[in-house]
Amino acid sequence: MIHWFHRQDEAWEGRFKSRFFRNEDNQKDLLIYIEHSSAAGYAKKCVKSLNSLPESTVTAICEGIVQSAKQGGLNEKWELPPLERATDILQYCWFTAVYVNVPDDENNINYIVEGEGKWGEAVGFVIRQNQLAYVGEDYFDAFNHENS
Repeated sequence: MIHWFHRQDEAWEGRFKSRFFRNEDNQKDLLIYIEHSSAAGYAKKCVKSLNSLPESTVTAICEGIVQSAKQGGLNEKWELPPLERATDILQYCWFTAVYVNVPDDENNINYIVEGEGKWGEAVGFVIRQNQLAYVGEDYFDAFNHENS
C-alpha cells in the first residue's frame, strides 16, 4: 500500500514498505514519485512488482550492484569486503526512491529504483516489463534511452 503524503499539482510523492530493500535509515520505507495523479493505480502495480520480484531477479540486481561496488567510487577509504552471496551487498547500500512513468500500455510494468552505496556512488536498477533491464550508475540514462 502506498501512503501519498505530498500531492502538489499533478506530481505526487508517497511512501511504501519494500520487501527486499532498505533505506538509509535501515528501514523498509521507500519513497515513490509519479508525475501525474492519474498514475496512482499504475504506481500500485509497480510497488506490487517490486515486492514480488523473484529471488533470481533480486540476486541478479545484487550481482550488478556488486560489480558497481568493485569499480569503486568517491569514498576511496571503503573497500568491498568478501561476500558469501551476492545479496550480502544489500548491507552496504540503500535505496531511496522509485520513479514511475506510465507507458502507453499500462500492462508493461516499468520503473526505476534509485539508491547509493557506501563506496560513494549512486546505483540503481530498471525494471522493464517486469524484467530486470539494467543495474548500475546510469539507471536514468538506461531508462530514458529505452523510452525515447
